[in-house]
Amino acid sequence: MRLLIACLLAVLCAGPLRAETALQILTANAALVEKASRQSIAPVIDALAESGDPAAPAVLQAWGDKGLGLRKADGAFFLISPDAAGYALRDLTGAGVGTAAKSEMIELKPNAGVRAMIATALVQFTLSDPDPAKRQAALESIAKDPKPEALAPLRAAIETEADPALKAQKQRLERLLTLRFDAETAARVAAINSFGADLGLDLRGALNPLLAVKRAAAAQAPEGNIARQLQIGRDLTQTQAYELLVAQELALPRLTIEAERETLIANIADGMVGGVALADLSDQAARDRAYLALVAAGKARPAKTEAQAKSVVDDFGYYEVYLEPDPAVTTAAEAALRKIGYKVALMQAADLSLDALSLASIYFLAAIGLAITFGVMGVINMAHGEFITLGAYTGYVVQQFVPNYTASILIALPLAFAVTFAAGVAMERLVIRHLYKRPLETLLATFGISIALQQILKNVFGTQARPLTSPAWLDGALSLNDVVSISFIRIAIFVLALVFLGFILWLMKRTRLGLEVRAVTQNPMMAASMGINPDRINMLTFGIGSGIAGIAGVAIGLFAKVTSELGSDYIVQSFMTVVVGGVGNIWGALAGAGMIGGLQKLIEFMNPSNTLAAQTYMILFIILFIQFRPRGIIALRGRAAGD
Repeated sequence: MRLLIACLLAVLCAGPLRAETALQILTANAALVEKASRQSIAPVIDALAESGDPAAPAVLQAWGDKGLGLRKADGAFFLISPDAAGYALRDLTGAGVGTAAKSEMIELKPNAGVRAMIATALVQFTLSDPDPAKRQAALESIAKDPKPEALAPLRAAIETEADPALKAQKQRLERLLTLRFDAETAARVAAINSFGADLGLDLRGALNPLLAVKRAAAAQAPEGNIARQLQIGRDLTQTQAYELLVAQELALPRLTIEAERETLIANIADGMVGGVALADLSDQAARDRAYLALVAAGKARPAKTEAQAKSVVDDFGYYEVYLEPDPAVTTAAEAALRKIGYKVALMQAADLSLDALSLASIYFLAAIGLAITFGVMGVINMAHGEFITLGAYTGYVVQQFVPNYTASILIALPLAFAVTFAAGVAMERLVIRHLYKRPLETLLATFGISIALQQILKNVFGTQARPLTSPAWLDGALSLNDVVSISFIRIAIFVLALVFLGFILWLMKRTRLGLEVRAVTQNPMMAASMGINPDRINMLTFGIGSGIAGIAGVAIGLFAKVTSELGSDYIVQSFMTVVVGGVGNIWGALAGAGMIGGLQKLIEFMNPSNTLAAQTYMILFIILFIQFRPRGIIALRGRAAGD
């Protein structure tokens, strides 16, 4: 009967079971909240985060933003914001409850450590926020500053994520945090292995700290996860080894010559120092004896002499010890990074090849016109670079009148060809035709024309770089992964180079003009006897070569600064491309561009800090190459080859 009565009383007296509200938690821990510190406040923050109170996220956010206040009169908590009267007050649910003077309130100002703990607690709310942008921001915040505390809320948020992209990000981030912070070795190793040879920078950023090491000295092998044993003379010097002993308080500081000398001078008495006559102090061993005597007498600071330091070093072993204590984790991380390293090396080679291909395309476009004129006419045109510049400026002028960048480029390409074609024909008619078979005079004349064109362009357009803007669809880059990428402009130039390669091959192989050009190239006298006018062919050939240079100028101007010196940056490489590939041969120009572009990128990769040295090495290599193959990679018979 008594038991039944007790049960009835318990049922009648008990209220509904519920978790504490945010207000109850703050009120119960008011002293801790008011004097919050990183060492003591964690239970309060955890209780707020786990309370289930809908007001908890707003309370934590306000606390972290210094928007939580405590009324002095009754210890009540409010959300506060500046107001003309002092503070505008809201209760913890967000409802307004009036104002208060600043003297009536204590503004809670958590330090940086407490704010960081609050931010971590808020993660579980923002990871499940209805707004996808806030969930994305929460993931980015965790990725920037990964912490063990974020692992549990991140795992909880994965199941409820409806957005496939965000869910994939959460799962990847969860694995990155698992391999670093999970308590279970098996889970960490599984997370490491799950990535395979993934090239993500975030993965490498997570794995590298697992292989961080510290140096340690010990008489016997130290406890912990040893990476390797260090050898004196190979891995560290005697001095470094002794400094390590001193840092670990395993040896006294080293006695320097200067400190020893100052101490001995300070303790001279009656012609003696530490029982050693001044006349005997010319010997280092005597000075050491005197110093040790002063140490024994309490007149000098204990320290090890050079000879003593060397003997102490030999008494210890030296090791690199992983900061990560779990050997299974470091073994898995090392294997993963090794696998990633192999793939990164392959991807770097692929990226370097793409860069070389891109540069070769640029050189081919710049040199193809020169290959035609030089091969057919034997003219060394030093003004070829200025035709490239003229084409780039043509593109700039078109964009001043046609604001649509796609349309302006489509207009600029044929217009640049027309302008530079006309300039090339005029140059050939006025100057070049009078200097055939006089190479030195031709070189000097075209060099003078080059200088004159540069000055004219400076007078017209000024010395400032002019923008030649690419269309929006050429912005950005094609990224295959975190290592391999190539800009869309470079891809467009590569495609343009292929188009012109096809055009020139069609022109030379499938048209009457091409047949006549090849005939003049092989034997001009025989071609003339067959009714072909070599003079007309030379004019058209020079014009076509100059026109192609103008188109190359538009393409180059899309990524290079358009100035009057633009062409001079490419004239040397253009001549090298033609000479190395084989004078007058389109396939030779292509081969030469590929060799020079690849060689330049390879040398720059091996010596990235000095591009000038890279160009010097490249020129030296080409000089040696020409010694062994003076007619180039693909030699051409005919006048251009010296037949």
